[in-house]
Amino acid sequence: MARCDLADPAARPLSTSPKTVASNSAAAANPAEVDWDGDADPSNPMNWSFWYRWCHIVVISLLTFVTSLGSSMLAPAVPDVMRSLGSDNAELESFVVSIYVIGYALGPLIAAPMSEVYGRSIVYNVSNVLFLGATIGCALSTNVGMFLAFRLISGCAGVTPLALGGGSIGDLMAPEKMGTAMAIWGLGSLVAPVETSLTKNIFCHVTNPISDGLQVFAPIAGGYLSENVGWRWIFWVITIPMAVLRILSLVTLRETYAPILLKRKARRLRRETGDHELRSRSASPKSQHEVFFDALVRPLKMLLTSPVVMTLAFDVAVVYGYQYLVFTTLSYIFQDVYHLSTGLSGLVYLGDGIGTILGIFSIGYASDKVAERKKGRLSAPDETLPPESWLWPMIPASLLTPIGLLWYGWSLQAGVFPVVPLVGLGVFGFGMMGIFQPVQIYLVNAFPVHSASALAASNLLRSLVGALLPLGGHRMYNTMGLGWGNSLLAFIALAMVPAPIILMKELNTTDTAKCLICVDGGSKDNTD
Repeated sequence: MARCDLADPAARPLSTSPKTVASNSAAAANPAEVDWDGDADPSNPMNWSFWYRWCHIVVISLLTFVTSLGSSMLAPAVPDVMRSLGSDNAELESFVVSIYVIGYALGPLIAAPMSEVYGRSIVYNVSNVLFLGATIGCALSTNVGMFLAFRLISGCAGVTPLALGGGSIGDLMAPEKMGTAMAIWGLGSLVAPVETSLTKNIFCHVTNPISDGLQVFAPIAGGYLSENVGWRWIFWVITIPMAVLRILSLVTLRETYAPILLKRKARRLRRETGDHELRSRSASPKSQHEVFFDALVRPLKMLLTSPVVMTLAFDVAVVYGYQYLVFTTLSYIFQDVYHLSTGLSGLVYLGDGIGTILGIFSIGYASDKVAERKKGRLSAPDETLPPESWLWPMIPASLLTPIGLLWYGWSLQAGVFPVVPLVGLGVFGFGMMGIFQPVQIYLVNAFPVHSASALAASNLLRSLVGALLPLGGHRMYNTMGLGWGNSLLAFIALAMVPAPIILMKELNTTDTAKCLICVDGGSKDNTD
């Protein structure tokens, strides 16, 4: 079940191919097909030095964190923004923050396929410039329309590190080493959805803009800046580290996407040898226009035509939708049940936050250890583990998620000591990471050439469910109560427990190959 058996040659993991197909090698099976110069080829990103690869991952993680700040750092200052820009429209108040989230949903549909046509590096660089310019535009806005336009652009551009980060890690790290790298990057990517939930909560209860813990750092900083130096400084504070990271990324980030690197290698060899028959292994007979169009529609095709991608994306979307629903009602519920002050009610976000952080690192570490053990049992040293090998944490996590929801809901219903439901939220957060992280790793490994598109497909469904599901949260709790309301969510989560078990048992590389052929018609992806 190794990935190298995929029917579509473009789907093979270029960065881990054990074969050499060089233009000047008489022993090559196809002398006109350009590939890496063996396993130790220094131009292969997986063979870069340990520190240089981790430098890439850290920079991408920092970019993810800083761009995510734009989501909720503004939240406590929105009333000041609206007054300053001469608007008293209550609906626009919420839209000022949510339009950034709309950008987060739309951005990956452009950034991910662009990275698979033109490479990761150029998309990172262009997006960084756009985000920097749009953030400055927000700071200098003189009316609401101008401000909203720049917010949308900053959201579309700011999601790029989140959309491409998983694919970049797949370019740089061997599968059995990917868990820890995903955990480090996950700290940055986790901020975005959590902050989005917090901003919705803040606007439901404007009197509670300040919360505590890792997830609420941005609203705290935003409220302080707005009160002391004005709301425009929120954007200048985001601009400063982003400008530093922009320079750092220019110096540090190199292209990591294997098809683009092989395409450049083939072009260089054609120029040096005069042999115009040379082509990279992933070369496509399609025109550049056709390749570009295929790349743009690929995320939607993956989501709509691949049962594997749809199932995993739906699983992730449900638990993220639950998190959004819980977070948009959390402060209100604790103020109502325990009569907490607005300041103390901010502390309730620590429960899920601690569970989530513990889940990120525990699952990442465990995934690497299990993968190393399984790798050692393989018969051939160049044999790769099947992608479904990384789905095993979903099985216990699928049980922890409903357990956490039941714990949270019924302890609230009983009005027990407030720490008890927060522990339940911690269990839920831990379980959520046990679903999210394995799916990310699976998509990167199962679709090595199209990992960015696969992640974009998952992100699209997750964003839609995360935006829509919380809308019924207050009505559900008012109708069913806290105990039975969360029980309903838990029962739905329980119904999804068999999904990872079935996928692990039934999945194989033939299924993945069929999916790729369905998406791309069996053709290769990159010209030249």
